[in-house]
Amino acid sequence: MSGVGSRRVAYDTIRAVHESDAYANLLLPTSIQRAGLDTADAALATELTYGTLRRQGTYDAVIAIAADRTIAEIDPAVLDALRLGVHQLLSTRVASHAAVNESVDLARAAGGRGAAGFANAVLRRVSRDTPGDWMTRIAAGARSDDEQLGLLFSHPVWIVRAFRRALTAEGRADELEALLTADNAAPKVTMAALPGLADVPDDARRTPFSPLGFRLGGGDPEGLIRSSGGRIRVQDEGSQLAALALTRALPVREGERWLDLCAGPGGKTAVLAAEALEHGALLEANEISPARAGLVRRAIEGVPLEVPVSEQDGRVRAAEAPETYDRILVDAPCTGLGALRRRPEARWRKAPGDVPELTDLQRELLSAAVTALKPGGVVAYVTCSPHLAETAGVVAEVRREWGAALEEVSAREVLTRIADTDPGLAPQADGSGRAQLWPHRHNTDAMSITLLQRV
Repeated sequence: MSGVGSRRVAYDTIRAVHESDAYANLLLPTSIQRAGLDTADAALATELTYGTLRRQGTYDAVIAIAADRTIAEIDPAVLDALRLGVHQLLSTRVASHAAVNESVDLARAAGGRGAAGFANAVLRRVSRDTPGDWMTRIAAGARSDDEQLGLLFSHPVWIVRAFRRALTAEGRADELEALLTADNAAPKVTMAALPGLADVPDDARRTPFSPLGFRLGGGDPEGLIRSSGGRIRVQDEGSQLAALALTRALPVREGERWLDLCAGPGGKTAVLAAEALEHGALLEANEISPARAGLVRRAIEGVPLEVPVSEQDGRVRAAEAPETYDRILVDAPCTGLGALRRRPEARWRKAPGDVPELTDLQRELLSAAVTALKPGGVVAYVTCSPHLAETAGVVAEVRREWGAALEEVSAREVLTRIADTDPGLAPQADGSGRAQLWPHRHNTDAMSITLLQRV
């Protein structure tokens, strides 16, 4: 099948993201399979989809200038065809005539002859100037330095500011552009071999920090995953480290009871289960969403350990089991700002107003988890977000609430001990031992990990 099929799949996926709040990473593989795309066309569809969604803010600024009208004045279906066309013109090696003609055809199918003429005029206007010229033009229209960064690197201004504050807390504010750049690059596929159950293949390249992690030199990992019976899986190195930080913070005593409080979709649960099996511990999991609880059950099928999975509100689940567990993982619901490179549409779906509601939930989950800890027990509070309100802020509130009953175990020291290569985790301005991973520094999601021990 030609690139026409790839563009159609990409366009339909982008439309579903904007029209139905679909998740590109879930919908796209199914769409590629249904369309029967070969390997090359599947790769093109993937690049067009993710690239267009990642750079949407930049492309919208270009389209507004080229169309001489606001984005809000353009029919949404036609706008998505324009975004796809502009991505090909400014960020790929696709021939200009192919990018214009196929995008015009998409606009025609969406809005008729008038839409096609409009799209043709806009895209030909874009094609007359270089990508550098367009970046200079949109930068000149910015009203502030933060807005300029947001336009050039395609991030909402509030996220740019949140990232700057988080980096400043480490004395690394000068790395902001490197972080924004990393968010716009496709992440490498990282694998995990569950400890005690699978080995890293001899021909694989080990990741620098997680002892479980590796990357393949090439080829499709699906065959390896299937043949392993679920003991080898795709998993970000930061997620591997988050689970290992809990299991390896202190020596494990046989018979310990562990709880994964917010377990979906189950990747970290699988690591915990393998570690529990190896050390003679017991593991329970909880996930409020029945669908995600099903994913947890599937994720742990490769581990020969019985892991009960409950489906309750984590706050209730923990409150009903006071002083019961030796280790608890709270992988809390969050904005997901640390995973924008793999969930490109998320940056356009979240808003500053989402943060207070989430931090209230995070604080309540963490405090409930402390209730469920035995004296001497450890909780790992994890977010896939570097936003200080979701990380340092939540922990500070819970520590104030519990006072002398909580002590911190330095997650930075634990991860440095686990890692084969020193991860260079920076001290935090608040003096905590919180470990913050970064896409531009560690090639992981921006995972925040805090370890707290109940006295």
